[in-house]
Amino acid sequence: MSHPTKKYSKKPEWLKVKLPGGDNFKKLRDIVEDRKLHTICTSGRCPNMGECWNDGTATFLILGNICTRSCGFCNVLTGKPLPADLEEPHKIAKSIQLMGVKHAVITSVDRDDLPDGGSEIWAETVNAIRKLNPDVTLETLIPDFQGKTKLLDNIVSVSPEVVSHNLETVRRLTKQVRKQAKYERSLEVLKYLKNQGINRTKSGLMLGLGETETEVIESMQDLRKVNVDIITIGQYLQPSPKHLPVDRYVTPVEFKKYEIIGLEMGFKHVESGPLVRSSYHAHKHIL
Repeated sequence: MSHPTKKYSKKPEWLKVKLPGGDNFKKLRDIVEDRKLHTICTSGRCPNMGECWNDGTATFLILGNICTRSCGFCNVLTGKPLPADLEEPHKIAKSIQLMGVKHAVITSVDRDDLPDGGSEIWAETVNAIRKLNPDVTLETLIPDFQGKTKLLDNIVSVSPEVVSHNLETVRRLTKQVRKQAKYERSLEVLKYLKNQGINRTKSGLMLGLGETETEVIESMQDLRKVNVDIITIGQYLQPSPKHLPVDRYVTPVEFKKYEIIGLEMGFKHVESGPLVRSSYHAHKHIL
C-alpha cells in the first residue's frame, strides 16, 4: 500500500553527507560484498556507514534479510523468510575477525515464523563472536520477541555489553509506524532486560513523522521510567514512495534541545541529530 508523499524541492543542507571513502572503508566494503554479508549499514542505506566503518564499528543483520513484519518506515524486505542458517553464528564471527571490527552491533529482522523468534541463533552468534574475537565489544539491537520473557532470557544469558530495542516513535503514532508492534510491549521488554541484570539498555526514536515536542519528551520520560541508559534520536527519511512520508525535517537546533533534555533526565548517553541512527557512535556507549 502506497502512502501519500509530500513534495519537497530538496533536502535541507544539514542532511547532506559526503560519500563514504578511505582505504579502510573500501577494504571493509570489499569483504562485505565478497562474503555476501547482510549489514544494516548497507541494506538500511545508513548515512553514517563510512564514519562508523572507519571507526571500527559495523552493524550485522542476522537471520536473513526478509522480515515477517511490515513497518511503515523500514526498507528491509517483508515476506516469508528462508530457513535460519545454522552456520551463520560462525560466519558472522569470522567476518568480524576479517574486518578487524572493534565494536560489533548485531541486529536482525523479526522472525515471528520461528518458535523461538530466532533467539537461540542470537545467543549462539554472541558466543561465536566472543570465542573468535575475545576483545570485541557487543551491542545487540533486538526485536521484541513478542514480549516473551523466555525468549528474552536467551539474550540475557549471554550478557552483551549493551542491549538495545527501539521504541521508534511516540505512543500515538506507533500503530501507524510499527503495525505489528506495541508501544507498551517495547517498554516492558526494556524494563525486563534491565531487571534481569543487563548493565546498559538502549532505545531509539525517529522524528519527522508527525509527532509533537510534547510527545517526544513523553516518550523520553517513558524510557527513563524503565531505566533505559542510552537514547538515539534521529530524522526519519522516506526510503521509497511506498513508505511513510516525511512530515517535516526537524532542525539541528531542535535535536540539540532534545539532547540537553535527555541528559537532564538522566540518560548516560544521548545521540541526537538529523543523521543519527541506532548504531551511531555505538562504540562510545559502553564507556
